[in-house]
This record gives sequence, structure tokens and C-alpha cells, in this order.
Amino acid sequence: MDGLVTRAGGWLGLTLLAFVAAALAVDAPFAVHMVIVALACLAMLWATVTRADYGAIARGILKMPADQGVYDDDPVRWGVVATLFWGIAGMAAGLFIALQLAFPALNLNLEYTTFGRLRPLHTSAVIFAFGGNALIATSFYVVQRTCRARLAFPALARFVFWGYQLFIVLAATGYLMGVTAAKEYAEPEWYVDLWLTIVWVAYLAVFVGTIVKRREPHIYVANWFYLSFIVTIAMLHIVNNLSMPASLLGSKSYAAFAGVQDALTQWWYGHNAVGFFLTAGFLAMMYYFVPKQAERPVYSYRLSIIHFWSLIFLYIWAGPHHLHYTALPDWAQTLGMVFSVILWMPSWGGMINGLMTLNGAWDKIRTDPIIRMMVMALAFYGMSTFEGPMMSIKWVNSMSHYTDWTIGHVHSGALGWNGMITFACVYYLVPRLWGRPRLYSLRMVNWHFWLATVGIVFYAASMWVAGIMQGLMWREYGADGYLVYSFAESVAAMHPMYLIRAAGGAMYLAGFLIMIANVWATIGGKIRAEKPMTETPYSAAADRPLVPVPAE
Repeated sequence: MDGLVTRAGGWLGLTLLAFVAAALAVDAPFAVHMVIVALACLAMLWATVTRADYGAIARGILKMPADQGVYDDDPVRWGVVATLFWGIAGMAAGLFIALQLAFPALNLNLEYTTFGRLRPLHTSAVIFAFGGNALIATSFYVVQRTCRARLAFPALARFVFWGYQLFIVLAATGYLMGVTAAKEYAEPEWYVDLWLTIVWVAYLAVFVGTIVKRREPHIYVANWFYLSFIVTIAMLHIVNNLSMPASLLGSKSYAAFAGVQDALTQWWYGHNAVGFFLTAGFLAMMYYFVPKQAERPVYSYRLSIIHFWSLIFLYIWAGPHHLHYTALPDWAQTLGMVFSVILWMPSWGGMINGLMTLNGAWDKIRTDPIIRMMVMALAFYGMSTFEGPMMSIKWVNSMSHYTDWTIGHVHSGALGWNGMITFACVYYLVPRLWGRPRLYSLRMVNWHFWLATVGIVFYAASMWVAGIMQGLMWREYGADGYLVYSFAESVAAMHPMYLIRAAGGAMYLAGFLIMIANVWATIGGKIRAEKPMTETPYSAAADRPLVPVPAE
């Protein structure tokens, strides 16, 4: 009873503290955020009070410990649902701003719906909400299976999940209200950054603690990739977001860096957020789920280790290629270019390792659309990790920089690599997490695959054409030495490409909606009369290799 009172009192205290901060806030956005925090604390207080077993407490019966013979998959289930929810929100926002570029009237003359506020909402929703929840959920799933151990700190794992959702809500509402630190991919203000730091340290503690208590002597390579992603993102986040608040009760802050130092720090963060959040973390997913779905071992474990250490060493130096032809010292630009070009080799080593894992199971590409998604993800990973180093070369960058070619490059990687591998992993996880023999419909997965693939092609190809067209129009001089095309003419020339881009995005989103329906039906226990995805149906016993701990 004392523990219940302590927890309830703690949540009540935090609620009152948040309401006081809202009342004393020096600006409206900070007040709104403190009200959101207070409501979150009230929700936790309600959950603490209503879920308590008062009868057992009155009889002095201690809470039964969790079954140590099964994995702790509750945070994984929640993470899968959150991944799908935030994915729909982020991609819908992306489609809307794509339409805004084609039809500016869709800005609606409202400050909350302008492109400038919705664009960071879109990028953060798909990277940190969709991608971040996928990484947290899959890492909790993978580390338990590969270590044959339950999550080290169950309560802390739940705090990580719910704390991360609070971070997403605070960041998203902040963007709509115009609260931003003006750093790409790092827009949340100082107090939201502090909260994410607390959540991330808890995440690291859960992950490392589970590895420490493992029953397997070997640490599987996927866990090395997950660990590098968690540790490096913490370092990048802390350094890039160093700032001084203008007031402890306001949203405004001043960055610790300025000028070219700020630009270099920002793209040291920005490029390595791609490198470790969107690459290393998702490679961890690839190294676990591709062999599991293919029912084949990793093609070369030695190559996976070489891939890991090469990627870790090289990626961290490549950020300056975002600042070619700027005030950044030329040696730093060249350093970023050289390391970017070298980075092509380990990246393709990982792609080849993933594809060759299917050696002896190539027929599954024809029969299993989940495998097909994984192969397509690896293909886009290979394409993006070739295109990126190519675009870092100075003479190529002189044409591509500031154009829509960069947008096409980013989205071929994000939609093709990150999106496809996430979809495949969710399709793998849902039947296992909810104890279903298989997915509701294989045909719906196939429809999803083709809609997503064709949508990516429409999107990326239109942006490649638009980017090259922009680069050529901007540098076209007449015989008199004047520019041939005005900037307005180059914008007008982009309109057909923007329409094709929006069509591709709509197709990709339509495929995602089919996935939502398929997953919803699977969780509901429905099974469509179709040929099973694999010859051997899912067995719950095979997914629970933990040895039950005898009661004392």
C-alpha cells in the first residue's frame, strides 16, 4: 500500500508542478506544453490508481511476479502499434505538403498549416515517431531473443515507451505553434531536448542491462548495431543541442555555437543522424529479421563484423559534404567528401551480405512478399549508399546542391530502405506478438508491396528529373553573361514533377493503409482463406526458449 501511495503522490506532485509552470510561463507555447505534461501525469495517476488490486493489498498479498519463462513483449506490442499510428500521421503530413508545393493555395492562409510549420512536423514524424518507435520495439524484441533473457528493467522499458510518446507529442505541437530551435532534424526546443535525453539514457540502461544478464555467451551482431545507434545518437543529440534558455519558464533558447562552427556541428549531427538512426539501427533490424524470415543463417558473419566496424569508423567523418562551397574550410569539405566516397564500400558489403543470406532460398522472393520487401529494401539501401557518395563529390554537388535531386535521394532511402524494411519487420512481428498462426492476408501484403514500390519510383524519378533540371536552369548563362532563366521560371518548370511526386506519395500511403487493415484483421484473429506464407506455421513454443524459473 505504501508503494501505491508513493507512486500516486509522485504523479500528483508532478501534475501540480506542471500546472504551476503553465501558470507562470512567459510565453503561450511553453504554457501549452506544460498543460500537456500535466495531462500526461494525470493519465499516469489515473492508471496507477485504477489498476491497483485493492483487495489483494488489503489482504497483504504481494503482487505476483511476471512469468520469467516468457519474454516481456508488452512494450514491443505497444511499439508496433505506435509505429503504425505515427507512420500514417507522418506520411499523411508529407503528402499534404507535397500537394502544397504543387498547389500553394493549400497553405490555407493559416499560420498552423503553412509549409514552414508542417515540413518539420512531417520529417520528425516519419524519422523519430515512425522510425524511432520501430527501432525501440524491434530492439526490445531482438535483444531478448538473441540474449535469451527478459528485459532487464521492465518498469524502465515502459517508461521509455511512454516517455518517448510524450516527446513526440511535445515536439509535434511545438512545430505547429512555431516553437523551433531552427536546426534540421533537431527542431525541438531545450526542455523537450532535455526530456528526450532522460528517456534515451533509460533506453540505453534497459538495452545494456539486458545484454549484461544474457544467457547466451555471444553478442549477436544485430545488438552491436543497435548499441552503436543508441550510444551515438545520445552523443550527437547532446552536443548539437547545447543551448542556453532565455528563461526557465519559456520556450526560447540560444544555441551554444554560431556561424560556421554551428553549421559544422549541425551537419555533423544531421548526417550522422542519418548514419546511425536511419542506417545502423535499421541494419540491426536487417541482420535479425532477414535471416529469420528466410530461415537461413547470415551469409557471412565475418563480413557483418567488418561491415559494422567500417561503418562506425567512416560515417562519423562524412558530415562536411553537406557544406560544399560554403564558408567551411576547404580541407574540411574535402575530408567529408573523401570519407563519403570510402563509405560506399562497407555499405555495399552490408547490402551484399543481406542479399546473399537468401542463398538457397531465392524462390521465396516469388512466393513470400515479406522476403520481397526485404530484398527491395536492400536494393534501395545499395542504390542510396551509391548515390550519396556520388553526390558528395564536389563537381557533382555543384549541380545537385539545393535542388530537388537531394529530396529524391533522401526519399529513395527513407521510403525504399527504411520504410520497406520496417513494413517487412512489422509483418513478421504481428503474428508472433499476438499469437496468430499467420497474417490475415498474403494478397494484401502483395498489393502493399507493389503500391509502395511503384510509388517510390514515381517519387524518386520525378525528383531526380526536377533536380537535374533545376541545376541546369540555375547555371544557364546567355551570350550576354546574364542568367537565361529567372528563379520563378525554374519553379514553374517544376510543377509537373511535383504532381508526379504527389501521385507517388499517394500510392505509397495507399499501400500503408492496406497494411493497417491487414494488421488490424490479424490482431483481431481473422485469417483469410489463402495459401500460408511459409510451409511451417508460427509456433509460440519455438519463440519462447526461456527456461521457466522455479518458484521459491
